[in-house]
Amino acid sequence: MYIIKVKGKAKIPDYIQLRDNDFVLIAYFRADRPLKDLHRYGLEGKEVELAAVIEQLEFGKLQPLNL
Repeated sequence: MYIIKVKGKAKIPDYIQLRDNDFVLIAYFRADRPLKDLHRYGLEGKEVELAAVIEQLEFGKLQPLNL
C-alpha cells in the first residue's frame, strides 16, 4: 500500500490518498479530519501510527505505507 499527501489550493484542503500495490486509488480523505472507517483498508487499530505518518509526509511524494 502507498500513501501520498496532495496539497490543496485556495479553499480546497489538503488530501491524503491511499493506493494499493497496483497504484489504484483505494481511499481519499482530508488530511485535517479524523481518520474514519480504517477497517475498510485493513488499518484498524493503527489510527495513531497513521496520523503520525500523515503529519510527517511531504506533499506530492508517493511513499510505501508500512505500519
